[in-house]
Amino acid sequence: MQTPEARPEAFPAASEPPSPAPSDWWRSAAIYQIYPRSFADGNGDGIGDLAGIRARLPYLRRLGVDAVWISPWYPSPMADGGYDIADYRDIDPVFGTLAEAEALLSEAHDAGIRVIVDIVPNHCSDRHPWFRAAVEAGPGSPERARFWFRPGRGEHGELPPNNWQSAFGGPGWRRVTEADGTPGEWYLHRFAPEQPDFNWENPEVRAEFESILRFWLDRGVDGFRIDVADNLVKDPELPDHEGGPVPWADQDGVHDIYRAWHKVLDSYAHEPVFVGEVWTSDPERFARYLRPDELHTAFNFPFLQSPWDATALRTVIDSTRAEHAPVGAAATWVLSNHDTTRHVTRYGRPDTSYALDGRRVHGVPADLGLGRRRARAAALLTMALPGCVYVYQGDELGLEEIEDIPPELRQDPAFFQSGGEDLGRDGCRVPLPWGDEAPDARSWLPRPAEWAARSVRVQSADPDSMLGFYRRALALRSAQPALLDGGFTWLPARPGLLAFARTAAGSSVRCLVNLADGPVPLPEHTEVLIASGLVENGALPRDTAVWLR
Repeated sequence: MQTPEARPEAFPAASEPPSPAPSDWWRSAAIYQIYPRSFADGNGDGIGDLAGIRARLPYLRRLGVDAVWISPWYPSPMADGGYDIADYRDIDPVFGTLAEAEALLSEAHDAGIRVIVDIVPNHCSDRHPWFRAAVEAGPGSPERARFWFRPGRGEHGELPPNNWQSAFGGPGWRRVTEADGTPGEWYLHRFAPEQPDFNWENPEVRAEFESILRFWLDRGVDGFRIDVADNLVKDPELPDHEGGPVPWADQDGVHDIYRAWHKVLDSYAHEPVFVGEVWTSDPERFARYLRPDELHTAFNFPFLQSPWDATALRTVIDSTRAEHAPVGAAATWVLSNHDTTRHVTRYGRPDTSYALDGRRVHGVPADLGLGRRRARAAALLTMALPGCVYVYQGDELGLEEIEDIPPELRQDPAFFQSGGEDLGRDGCRVPLPWGDEAPDARSWLPRPAEWAARSVRVQSADPDSMLGFYRRALALRSAQPALLDGGFTWLPARPGLLAFARTAAGSSVRCLVNLADGPVPLPEHTEVLIASGLVENGALPRDTAVWLR
């Protein structure tokens, strides 16, 4: 195992910022996701905020990431954790002010960290001025044409316009009360009822969002993560869904939107990018989003879903590379995010796969020691693959899913709309433990007492901790040309072992990941750059990964 680095201070001083990244910086970037409510609380009210992010920029620079992706920070009633936006050109007061956001952008850039922000173009909040005006304006109005208002079916319009369901459970339509007090039209909400869907056939919607993009690009934002990027365009006939392709997602017309958006980005010199949340399982249709004049990257959900199994992982790595190659796009590698069960917990269960169809498994016993061992190995795997790598806040601390949140404290609409059958996503959104919180510090979701031992302060003092391991791995990755833009070649390997080489001019790194039932001998090498566990007697233990010179 690599010789431990010098013991750092609990919150080390920032080093000199890195030099500017070359063109196409996003192709090999390490990007850290910040869920702002849960990252760092700067004012002591129990909710994370921009002051907290600004204060922790030295931590992020020390971690070694190239960019951060910040989940929605806009004014919102928080019916869906900020993904119900009431104003796309401001900051929610719970997080701070627009001036603080501008200061954060400047300070992050000074630290050599780019900033990607969430944009939610499929739907807004029912408190958005446009939707309020639509409800007041009545049927057939231009205001309602910005959304999907339709009369109901049945003798008195008492039935929804079609059988579409909400992704959170229950009908995908809600009926409004008209100005005269009578039951009126229905509006489409693919997610919570407080999140009406925009009608992207309407030119006013298209013009508004191009203006929103420019508003943030003018302030120096380095890109946008596009929420449910494939859902914007619906089949205008709004047919019942009777199986097969869904009529509310992956419609051909969505690509016209992103080609227009790409032209907006091209008018800015600081290389901003688009990252799409694209859910389609068809590789050819997925690749269409990544054509040179559309999105730059899209999240690799099949990799996140994959079980901890050598055959399954190799298959998804090969398919990822194959679907990206025709359009020359860079792959993304991600293990967890704000919508998924933390992978430390998943990897500690008998079934290590993950379903992204809304069925979140809770209550299955997990061996967290095993999960963390596999999580360390998985981190080295993702960092060694060609493309950009994402780190969800808390991954670097080895945090697990918190499943025993009391029902009265849960906030995810998936919990309420499913009648409690789906415990939702609160368990991966519990605020991070920094270790310098006041003893009586509040927290918008309860932070477990045992996380004190996994805090940033505790782990910063232990170079062999998960945090120390992530810092070493990210630093090595950024220093190895082969891992940033080198070629990729699978190497001969016994069953249960993943082995590949990344090679650039004058540089070569081999990555081995042992998913077999026992130790495997290391091949000849000149140096162990880093290992996720203890390597002794020339053998790589089970559930361990290593980078070799």
